[in-house]
Amino acid sequence: MKHLDHTTYAKREETALEHAVEEHWDEGCTLLKHLPKAKGQSDAFFPLLDDAVFVGHIMTDLDSIAGAIGAAELYGGVPARASEINTETQFALEHWGVDLPPPVEDLLAERPDRNVCLVDFQQQSQLNPAIPMANIVGVIDHHALQSNTIVTEKPIFVDIRPWGCMSSIVAHTYAVNEKFLPKPIAGMLLSAILSDTLNLRSPTTTAWDERVVAMLVQYLNVTDVNELAAKQFRAKSHSLSLMTPYALVNGDVKQFKFSSPDGATHSVAYAVVETTDAEASLARADEIIPEMRAFKLANATVDACLLAVVDIVNLTSTLLVCGRIEASLSVAAYGGALTHDGTRLALPGLVSRKKDFVPALTKAVTAGWNPPADVVREHSAERPSAEDDDGGEERSTTKTPAQEGEVTKSAMKRARSMVDIARGDLVVDYSDEPSGKLVRRPTPEPASGGGAGA
Repeated sequence: MKHLDHTTYAKREETALEHAVEEHWDEGCTLLKHLPKAKGQSDAFFPLLDDAVFVGHIMTDLDSIAGAIGAAELYGGVPARASEINTETQFALEHWGVDLPPPVEDLLAERPDRNVCLVDFQQQSQLNPAIPMANIVGVIDHHALQSNTIVTEKPIFVDIRPWGCMSSIVAHTYAVNEKFLPKPIAGMLLSAILSDTLNLRSPTTTAWDERVVAMLVQYLNVTDVNELAAKQFRAKSHSLSLMTPYALVNGDVKQFKFSSPDGATHSVAYAVVETTDAEASLARADEIIPEMRAFKLANATVDACLLAVVDIVNLTSTLLVCGRIEASLSVAAYGGALTHDGTRLALPGLVSRKKDFVPALTKAVTAGWNPPADVVREHSAERPSAEDDDGGEERSTTKTPAQEGEVTKSAMKRARSMVDIARGDLVVDYSDEPSGKLVRRPTPEPASGGGAGA
């Protein structure tokens, strides 16, 4: 480790993360030469993004917060958050001394016509409902363009690259445009890359992610990048023990639509729980699986709900399955055999929703998978009827302004509650109504015994 010996890395066996930094040290050094050492006078080079609000997806993660902060500084805008943050993000903010961005709905309430640039996503299902699509002037992302992508009335700024982390894109843009990068923001970007790429070991990791990490390690003079990563993941894993089943299912869930050759469309909600202690999360499967079923009932457009518990130490996953549709789809997509109770499927070597989990589903559906007919009938019977009680006519999918307002307020209320859920201050229950109305109550005192709510 000829370059890393110039820092204070511990003398031990080289990790995969250290190997990547060492391998790309010179390339990182080349990028680093483009970063100014002091903040100088420079004009915004994309006027459309000047003074825009930069914001990530709901159920926000470290990449969407760090990317919003970094991009806002880069392009002369203001960072915002789409929902409350998890404990890994809180750790990074405190570690690097960066302020938590304000809620996007607060910024847009002050100036409803303000331009917005999306970071780390472009799907309508992940858009904070306070953001009108007419306000969107830019997208910075690293995900595939799928069927539910935002629609704009005019051309917008787009920077989408097939990299492992959106924050890598932002950091690279600082270098190639020779823009000053404040070190606290550089630290946030580094933490986000380590998080999104699982210490540069995820299959989504590219050489560019590794080069950018090498650049940031040198720029920040990080003495032990492994220790930084370990602290982050410990913070993330610790929070899981405090989270309710609702928070585990809803904390990092994305919806995908798949079309089969016969024209049928299948909507799948795919949740991910990344942890250094997979067994602890799997031990709560009896709590999590009913919450997955509740999620389906609360979201009428969702046909299946899957949750992968990702072991970020051993780079393997276990899929939790909450019903017969999920069981059929999972085996078709991943092969293997479910556990005897039909609720788990081992996914050895698979860790990435973007690179591993979703492509397998796409392949299975494209090859002709459809749920068994009897399962479809059972599934349909559980759903609210599409007909009015009195007339039998198809319900209109067009909402009145008042109805849209109620949906917006409900979604914003859910988003704002996530920080309390993550901290264990609240238990969130679904009612028995399929609408998914939430009931929030204080977490029971440990001494009182009993488990979390239904």
